[in-house]
Amino acid sequence: MTRVGDLLLARHGETEWSRSGRHTGRTDLPLTRRGEEQAESLAPLLAGRSFTLVLTSPLVRARRTAELAGLSGAVPDADLREWDYGGYEGVTTADVRRTRPGWDLWTDGVPPGPDLPGESPEQVGERADRVLARVAGALDGGDVMLVAHSHLLRVLTARRLGLPPSGGRLFRLETGTLNRLSLEHGRPVVAEWNTRP
Repeated sequence: MTRVGDLLLARHGETEWSRSGRHTGRTDLPLTRRGEEQAESLAPLLAGRSFTLVLTSPLVRARRTAELAGLSGAVPDADLREWDYGGYEGVTTADVRRTRPGWDLWTDGVPPGPDLPGESPEQVGERADRVLARVAGALDGGDVMLVAHSHLLRVLTARRLGLPPSGGRLFRLETGTLNRLSLEHGRPVVAEWNTRP
């Protein structure tokens, strides 16, 4: 009987906007020096592991994290890009709540912006579901690695566990961390979360 592999998730290292809490969807920011150090620190956690598939967001912060973590052969996947924050791109939650008290990304979504249409939690969930469908066959042969972004990976985790996209709010995800979803008695479970060396 073939062992079903684990799904490993890495959030990219720190950027200027992640450090300040600004919503960073499609804005393609580089890693800070600390972000590069975080990415490099993932390498020992991944040493000796082999992957049947490595996918990364096409954005530079995720691709660079994969590179610095020693993941060769990573394939960019557009469905792994971060949530499109629309009119809230580059804005902090505190700033949004000054004009929309009680706003919650997970239930309220975002308004469109001048150049970004924005996405609802359900739309992000549809992208996460497509990624999970794509990696299903690769998991039958071993472990799969995804390098992407906080909110997208949180939604993907919720979907893997059978929760609605808004269930991603339950999984706080730090920059430059390794996370592992596994199976227990045939059911998906969180096996490790926010792991650092």
